[in-house]
Amino acid sequence: MTWTLHPDVQGVLDLIRASGLPPVETLAATDARALYRNGRAVLQPDPPEVALVRDLAGPVPLRLYRGAGTDPAAALPALVYLHGGGWVIGDIDTHDVVCRGLANAARAAVISVDYRLAPEHKFPAAVEDCAAALRFVVAEAEDLGIDPARLAVGGDSAGGNLAAVMAIMARDGAVPPIGYQVLIYPATDLTARHPSYSRVTDGFPLVTRSVHWFVAHYLANPADAIDWRASPLRAPDLSDLPPAFVLTCTHDPLCDEGLAYADRLEREGGQVTRVHLSDQMHGFLTMGRMIRASDMTIAIIGATLRAAWNHGG
Repeated sequence: MTWTLHPDVQGVLDLIRASGLPPVETLAATDARALYRNGRAVLQPDPPEVALVRDLAGPVPLRLYRGAGTDPAAALPALVYLHGGGWVIGDIDTHDVVCRGLANAARAAVISVDYRLAPEHKFPAAVEDCAAALRFVVAEAEDLGIDPARLAVGGDSAGGNLAAVMAIMARDGAVPPIGYQVLIYPATDLTARHPSYSRVTDGFPLVTRSVHWFVAHYLANPADAIDWRASPLRAPDLSDLPPAFVLTCTHDPLCDEGLAYADRLEREGGQVTRVHLSDQMHGFLTMGRMIRASDMTIAIIGATLRAAWNHGG
């Protein structure tokens, strides 16, 4: 079968090929982080203006954004955002543009979480940090100017994995209640056995080899891959979870496990908004300078969150 590739994506792939940058799986974690950070100037647009940006001293470093044009006195709905990067790379700064865009599109607050990274901090350190961040955000809601009754959690890739885990923990009472979950090309099954792993094996920034590299850094023990806090698709029960937005794309080894997660949410009674981009690749959300679908996706997520919050979701 021939898979369509958007010209914007092809432009990024051509640029990567011409640059001679090494594949992430050939690097040490520290070098991979530097490479990812340095790519921001080329791949990300200039940061959009927002009403407020403030770094917070919580249980882990956090950054608060308030969308442009929002009432400075209002208790805004809030999205707690968990960045992608395979639990190994990425930070608050690499996802600054995305969080600004989401705050503006949703006309809301966004709180970005700088959870600890592997391999220095193995699973479940990131899970514990995200849970601590959620508890802090709700406990300090008044001072942060947010409405804890309109709280969402979201993230891309590894952040989508962590967001899905937070939604399950919220249902079970381990963290405060969450009204919505945004899962952008999420990792949901770290055993890496879905068919898209045999399809996306070369030519993209994230391929099967690189997923194995990230997972090996994240997990302390390969047996942890069947722990639902690492692989939420393996949770025994996905019922009674908050409504979900699930985005997948064809040129992504994580594609089929994201689709499988949306399928299970639906089968077990969940409300799911599904978006599948057949011509996009994993990671495009943080490539908005070159890939126009990034801005489109941020606008869709913002509209989806506004609709959920306006209807009490």
